Amino acid sequence: MIAKNTALLLIDLQQGFYDEAYWGGHRNNPNCEQVCFELLSHWREQDLPIFHIRHSSTTPQSRLHPTHQGFNWIELTKPLPCEHVITKHVNSGFIGTDLQQQLTKAGIDTLVLVGLTTNHCVSTTARMAANLGFTTFVVSDGTATFDRMGATGERFDSQLVHEISLANLHGEFATVLTSAELLHKYTL
Repeated sequence: MIAKNTALLLIDLQQGFYDEAYWGGHRNNPNCEQVCFELLSHWREQDLPIFHIRHSSTTPQSRLHPTHQGFNWIELTKPLPCEHVITKHVNSGFIGTDLQQQLTKAGIDTLVLVGLTTNHCVSTTARMAANLGFTTFVVSDGTATFDRMGATGERFDSQLVHEISLANLHGEFATVLTSAELLHKYTL
């Protein structure tokens, strides 16, 4: 069974990420939201702590600006009124928010991260969580990203960006595992 001191952090599961072209084109892992929903359902069934983190861009043209439809949650993983909602303005869920204080006050010392995007807000939040002393897990099939353009103009495929981002986290900032591994290991 997953311990009561383990929170699920759902990062930036917002409608703005449906606009693949805006974010660089070709998103990997089309099942990301379904995996997030399955984990969210498990956390709800077990009455475990849940934190929904939403990006509120300060750039008016951003798909994640509060004046755009893209700011809204995706329906599949929309927060319930009893669940924590954190609104951030930068990549980290900790900077400029009271996330750390809420987690500490609730006695939470272990975090499971899912959401969008692997190489930006998920990675930044995972790194900071580890630096703040939280035991951190990143669910590889519960995250996704987009193609990226390198400094020399070379396009990097989203799956490669995803895998390298996870490799950079694993063993130093987080334990990276699949949703099946997480549920098998921690629910028996």
